[in-house]
Amino acid sequence: MDWRLGEEFETPEGVIRWDVMGSGDPIVLVHGTPYSSFLWRDIAPALARTRTVFVFDHLGFGQSDRHEGQDLSLVAHARNFARLLDHWGRDRPSVVAHDIGGAVALRTLLLEKREYRDLTLFDAVSGGQWERGLFRLMLEHREVFEQLPGYAHEALVTSHLRHATQAGLRPEVLERFLTPWLGAEGQAAFYRQYSQIRQADTVAYEHLLGEIPLPVRIVWGREDRILPPQYAEWLRDRIPHAELHWIEDAGHLLQEDAPGRLLSLLTAASPPA
Repeated sequence: MDWRLGEEFETPEGVIRWDVMGSGDPIVLVHGTPYSSFLWRDIAPALARTRTVFVFDHLGFGQSDRHEGQDLSLVAHARNFARLLDHWGRDRPSVVAHDIGGAVALRTLLLEKREYRDLTLFDAVSGGQWERGLFRLMLEHREVFEQLPGYAHEALVTSHLRHATQAGLRPEVLERFLTPWLGAEGQAAFYRQYSQIRQADTVAYEHLLGEIPLPVRIVWGREDRILPPQYAEWLRDRIPHAELHWIEDAGHLLQEDAPGRLLSLLTAASPPA
């Protein structure tokens, strides 16, 4: 399962690592938390048979730089995504976004004013009241979570990762997602990035969702426990022309639970605007 990003892009906060594969119309895959571009290891090569596929790790994640003092807010991630799009110089790519990647893609479109060909959002943070559950506890009590003994932190992150999938994660995949967040440095990085993700940064564009002019596809795992189905319906109600597709017997991580069904939607014709 070798997955290495061979390109670098310098930002004021550190290096973002990225890669590109295939040829054809450009498509960009945007991951969320606490994951990395490794989520796209099966999807990206399949799309690359007919598309030019861009993948990257947000700052603070995966193979990109992570250190104390970084701005890892949704505002900063969107600003960096806009910079990446400019750097790549591809006109109006398709964008596919998952988890907080959805909020990053929406801010980049609506507030950073970058243009897409079409947008697919699946099991994505987009707006509404999404500061909930474990995430809200980490926001309110960061200092407590940062002081957890290593074994307790590992158990918490492991449980959180397993909670995101309906089918379960293979041991080697779970290890790949878990390892970056272990040890003193990894534990600090885990709570550092979560503590900066705020609902206020999605409220800023919610009033613009109904004005999105491009084709939008919403895809959701029916068994998503991280962002349950009402979040898909919330988003559909605010983007009236969006198509909504349900994936049965799948959770938050469609890349793990239903990669074939997700890929079939991503390779279908773009929905009408």
